[in-house]
Amino acid sequence: MIVQMTSVGAPRWDRSEGPAPRAPRSILTKKKQDRAGFTAAGVRSIRLGMDRLPIDDVLPQVIAALAKRGRAVLQAPPGAGKTTRVPLAMLEAGLTQGRILMLEPRRLAARAAAERMAETLEEAVGLRVGYRIRGEAKVGRTTRIEVVTEGILTRMIQSDPELSGIGAVIFDEFHERSLNADLGLALCLEVAGALRDDLLLLAMSATLDAGPVAGLMDAPVITSEGRSYPVETRHLARPLDQRARLEQAVAEQVLAALDETSGGVLVFLPGEGEIRRVESALSGRLPKSCVLRPLYGAMPFADQRAAIRPDPTHRKIVLATSIAETSLTIEDVRVVIDAGRARRARFDPGSGMSRLVTERVTRAEATQRAGRAGRVAKGVAYRMWTKGEEGALAAYPPAEIETADLTGLALELAAWGAEASEMPFLTPPNPGALAEAQALLRMLGALDNAGGITAHGKALAALPLHPRLGHMLVKAGRDAAPLAALLAERDPLRGAPADLSLRLEALVDPKAYADRRPWPADRATLSRIRAEAKRLARSAKPAGPLSPAAMVALAYPDRVGLRRKGEAPRFVLSGGKGAVMNEADPLAGQRLIVVTDTDGNPREARIRQAIVLPEAELRGLYAVRITWVDLCEWSRRERRVIARQQECYGALALDDRLWKEAPADAIALAMLDGVRELGFAFSAKAQLFRARVTLARADGMHLPDMSEDALMAGLEEWLLPYLAGIKTADDWKRFDALDALRAMLDWDNMQALDRAVPAHFTTPLGRSIPIDYSGEAPEISLRLQEMFGQKTHPSVGGQPLRVTLLSPAGRPVQTTMDLPGFWATSYEDVRKDMRGRYPRHPWPDDPTQADPTLRAKPRGQ
Repeated sequence: MIVQMTSVGAPRWDRSEGPAPRAPRSILTKKKQDRAGFTAAGVRSIRLGMDRLPIDDVLPQVIAALAKRGRAVLQAPPGAGKTTRVPLAMLEAGLTQGRILMLEPRRLAARAAAERMAETLEEAVGLRVGYRIRGEAKVGRTTRIEVVTEGILTRMIQSDPELSGIGAVIFDEFHERSLNADLGLALCLEVAGALRDDLLLLAMSATLDAGPVAGLMDAPVITSEGRSYPVETRHLARPLDQRARLEQAVAEQVLAALDETSGGVLVFLPGEGEIRRVESALSGRLPKSCVLRPLYGAMPFADQRAAIRPDPTHRKIVLATSIAETSLTIEDVRVVIDAGRARRARFDPGSGMSRLVTERVTRAEATQRAGRAGRVAKGVAYRMWTKGEEGALAAYPPAEIETADLTGLALELAAWGAEASEMPFLTPPNPGALAEAQALLRMLGALDNAGGITAHGKALAALPLHPRLGHMLVKAGRDAAPLAALLAERDPLRGAPADLSLRLEALVDPKAYADRRPWPADRATLSRIRAEAKRLARSAKPAGPLSPAAMVALAYPDRVGLRRKGEAPRFVLSGGKGAVMNEADPLAGQRLIVVTDTDGNPREARIRQAIVLPEAELRGLYAVRITWVDLCEWSRRERRVIARQQECYGALALDDRLWKEAPADAIALAMLDGVRELGFAFSAKAQLFRARVTLARADGMHLPDMSEDALMAGLEEWLLPYLAGIKTADDWKRFDALDALRAMLDWDNMQALDRAVPAHFTTPLGRSIPIDYSGEAPEISLRLQEMFGQKTHPSVGGQPLRVTLLSPAGRPVQTTMDLPGFWATSYEDVRKDMRGRYPRHPWPDDPTQADPTLRAKPRGQ
């Protein structure tokens, strides 16, 4: 079809080395201004491609929704054509005089989309359609559609909150829920709501649950059905053997699929390592008519293009990561083999470390992958799991904001001048993870104590680096650029020891490295690192006199590692976590290192990359943070209070000395932790006192709670003053807490307790005997004859005493809680027995009228 389109010049915005971000959110309260500044540069005819795509059926609805509401959510499956058709349709419709910005989550997809749209317009990239990715840009003054990777939008908004010259923002593949896309949408919604009510916003997705994002945007949902080519799904007959290697099973499935099907084969694997192992497993086993093409994000663009473009001379087998799930069109694919795994970054806020974890795919991902088989004709999708296992798959993958390192997000929010709770996030960030990120930014000097962004923080926000690496580059100067680029990229020395210096050597002097070292270096990765280092160096100040180790310590102040005592190479990190190194690694015996990469295990991370740090350099960098600390603490291992003086950097004790003059109150306070570990061992007298108080409380007296839980909770109040001289578990075992417990009651309470629940019972002879309160009822034991003349049953606290009557030899004769009843009934039988056993003792006929006694009759009577 022939359409007329206005070609408008737009001022080119140079963001590569733009000004440091200001706190722009305050600008949103200013009066809106007229942003029309475009003038028509001419009208020309263009010819759009004649091949019809499924998205064409809903383009009128998309254009109408944007014209009426200014916002829309477009849901269309892979292959519908949304990425390349929608921006051109918006341009054709003349919805805006500003540029149309389309965000892509991956650099390869951004370039491919721009090239395809330019090809449709029969133009070179960089005219009306251009792209901008990290380190590369093809745009000009005539560019109307600009495809960018997601982080670039954030920089644009932070530097120019009004988005001058931008008329529309399209979020492509929004279902991937990248952190930058979530932040970009939140920022755009704020800008559109306060400054730019003319800013058009469109979220496009293949498998998104569209309801929530439509609700957030207050936008209609438009759905395209996509192609109708059927895809046959084939599952495994039985689950994969857990002992079998996934890569070998995938290789066998590839060979089987080649026999059963025709057309290109797309194999989804979790990462580069699995791709290389499947490639190795297929080596020498494929027909000559087949060609293997790896496809992953870290590959050179030329190799990525070779995987994407049709190969008319070979049957192509593409071994790809999730990069091939969306945006990219691999036109000759008719077979998909899904290994059922996805690799995601998981961040542990407790350790401050991220790790890549391999997980089962979600149903949404599996659907999207299978759809790649039906782009050009009928296809087949092999799923390497059983149909029964499919029900256990999660519906959607987690949003990156739920699992990722939030340090960059925290910095962007501070630069914007907003709290996370104030921003329109589709999924709010976890408060705990965000707090950890803010703590790191304060450590780096990017935030002040109130959480506001500092001048240093603004400088970090302007850099295309993680704040850690940005801090290193700003502080150490351009000499740190190679290290920053190296640490931001994947490891170029797979299988080498952990020493970061080896990577730096391979980067700076590759020939010398190759001559001296046995571990091969990935040339493509090193080439990318060198290119990025040059770009970073241009934005950095002159170098400072710092070694590579000191530079790394700037980036990772919380990951300085001190080797623990013992044979195993275990390290405690300055942030408080533990890490372990392979015993055979050359760095295993070093005292101080800086850890730059681990497997992220939250219990004890395994160190994958580190550098030796001389102690003098640590002291030179962080002299103000290294302080002497007086330490009194309970040692669980030694079961005693340890008093030491330590010179500390974070959780590291660089020097450790015995604290000989530790004050008694500090030792007593530390001993409380010992009491919490050891528990109580009350003496008999202390137990008696607690039982009396408990009984009195049950009878309504207002006395302290002396249950073990209550006493443990209040150790500082009642026990601490009595712990002088108590330092060890043995000391505590011998300690009698009676005085400390009695001190919890004032004089009046003690008097009331003695009256209501006395500690002793006074016998008819006037003798004082202890009352046992440990059983169900208070109890006394005494000679039967000592109770002669007692007509009523004794009681305490409103309860009758359990009285155990003893023989003259001290053996129990009767236990009763009704002494008058005993006298009237059982006594006669007891009397007969006692008279026979103890004839010299008095056994009166009527014990209630007899005098109490402990004496025996004189001999001869």
